[in-house]
Amino acid sequence: MVDNPINRDRSDDKAPLEDLMAAMDVVDTLRHDQSIAERELDGEGRRERLLERLRDMYSAQGIEVPDHVLEEGIAALEQERFQYKPVPQSWRTKLAHIWVSRSRWGKPVGFLAVVASLFYGYYFISDVLPQQRLKANLPSQISSNFSAIVGLAKNQDVVDQAKTSSQAAYQAIDDGDLSEAKSILSNMQEVKRLLGLEYTVRVISRPNQNSGVWRIPPNNPSGKNYYLIVEAIDSNNKVVELTIVNQENNKAVRKKLWGLRVSEEAFYKVAADKKDDGIIQSNQVGKKARGYLKPEFSIATSGATITEW
Repeated sequence: MVDNPINRDRSDDKAPLEDLMAAMDVVDTLRHDQSIAERELDGEGRRERLLERLRDMYSAQGIEVPDHVLEEGIAALEQERFQYKPVPQSWRTKLAHIWVSRSRWGKPVGFLAVVASLFYGYYFISDVLPQQRLKANLPSQISSNFSAIVGLAKNQDVVDQAKTSSQAAYQAIDDGDLSEAKSILSNMQEVKRLLGLEYTVRVISRPNQNSGVWRIPPNNPSGKNYYLIVEAIDSNNKVVELTIVNQENNKAVRKKLWGLRVSEEAFYKVAADKKDDGIIQSNQVGKKARGYLKPEFSIATSGATITEW
């Protein structure tokens, strides 16, 4: 008859596994009664006594264990088989422990990671990205403003100053000082704006407003400084706001009205003009042409200004 593997008794295949499990049980028994193992295994000829003791222990429990299984268990104990040995500590085991314990730290760490990502995203959008765009755009803006100034200026000194400013701005970009480069660009833009303006400077003559004032200098109590209150009017008869430096505190502010320092004679001449009928007929005292930064005055003036009176 042909041997059919399907019909073959599978007990032979199971035997090694059963023996292995039994040997593991023997080792476990010996470990639980470690004093017996140490006593009986400590010395030549005592192995047999340990084997006999194991037979009696299993017989008392109604379990029949073959001798070869008992001997296998004793040998396994001696060789420290079936014994757990911790893996030596290393960076790999530490990573494994961290990963296994992720249920404890995963949520708070994940929350912190999300918060950090949001903060970084806000920082990147509000600070890093604008800085990158500014750095990319500054060179072309500096170049275009310099070209515009060169095209407008009627004075070589203005062109030379614009060239110096543009070189300083490029150097600031190379040094990573974008704030300085931006400040220089802002000044160049103001120069360009001023060069393109055309206006006349006239003395104001309005109800309840002084057309002129005089001040006592801080360092000269016996002297007087005379000022006419003026404004700039463009070709469309609109008031032009200008950046005016107050000579008394050296602060620059944007103003539509300011005081222009003039001679005593010029001051009283305007005062007399207004006194006869309340109107200043010769109220135009300066004219600013396109391509120049400052107006040309038709009145005796030092060009000094004040913004408060």
